[in-house]
Amino acid sequence: MKRLGVNIDHVATVRNARGSSHPDPATIAKHVMECGANSITIHLREDRRHIRDLDVVKICKNKKILTNLEISLNEDVLKIALRNKPNFICIVPENRKEVTTEGGINLSINSKKIQKIIKRFKIKKIRTSLFIDPKLKDVKIAKELGADCVELHTGKISDLIKNKKNYTYEYKKIKKCCEFAKKIGLEVHAGHGLDYKTSTILSKLKEIEEFNIGHFIIGESIIHGIKNTIKKFKKIFNT
Repeated sequence: MKRLGVNIDHVATVRNARGSSHPDPATIAKHVMECGANSITIHLREDRRHIRDLDVVKICKNKKILTNLEISLNEDVLKIALRNKPNFICIVPENRKEVTTEGGINLSINSKKIQKIIKRFKIKKIRTSLFIDPKLKDVKIAKELGADCVELHTGKISDLIKNKKNYTYEYKKIKKCCEFAKKIGLEVHAGHGLDYKTSTILSKLKEIEEFNIGHFIIGESIIHGIKNTIKKFKKIFNT
C-alpha cells in the first residue's frame, strides 16, 4: 500500500496572514490523520514564514500524529528537530527568496555535513530522507551518506503535465532513479507539485512507497473537503 503524507504548511500560512492563532496547525494535523492520511509533513523554515517552533512542539508531542519534519542544514533548526523527535526527517534545500522549494539538495557540496546530521538522527532512531532531484548520481550519494530514503523532486514533471507538454524524458529519469534506489536499499518517496493527474501517472511506479502532497490538497479541500480529497488520492495510489 502506497502511503500519503499531507503537508499542512499552508494551514500555517493562512493563520499567519491574520497574525492570529486560527487555524491551528496542530488541530488540523490531528484531523487530517483522522481523515486517512498516513503522516503529516511540516517544514520548519529558517525564516519561519509558515510553521513555527511551537507548532513543531505541539504536533510532535501528539503521538497519534506521525510527523515528517522537513528541515534545512541550519544548526538551530536541527537542534529543534532533535529536541522534539519527529517520527521522520526530510532534509531539504532552502533559499530565503524562494516561493517554495525549487529543487533537490546539493549532495556533492554538502556531503560531509549531511552525513554527520544523518548519524545524529540515527542515534535517535529517526528515519531520515533526502530531498533530491531525480538523478542517479544523487541517489548513489544518498546511499553512501547513510540516508534511509530519498524523496524525488517531482516539480518538473508536474509542470510538464500541467502545461500539456511531453513528459516522457522526465518520467524515464524518475523511473530509473526509483529502480536504482530500490536496488541499493533505499526507500523511495515522491513530492512537489503533485495533483491528481501527476499522481495517477507516478503511482504506476511500484517502487514509490510514499507521496507527500501539500498545496494541491489544501487548495482542493476548500471545495471538496479534506476527507474527500485524501480519499481520492488514496484511491489513486492503491487502485
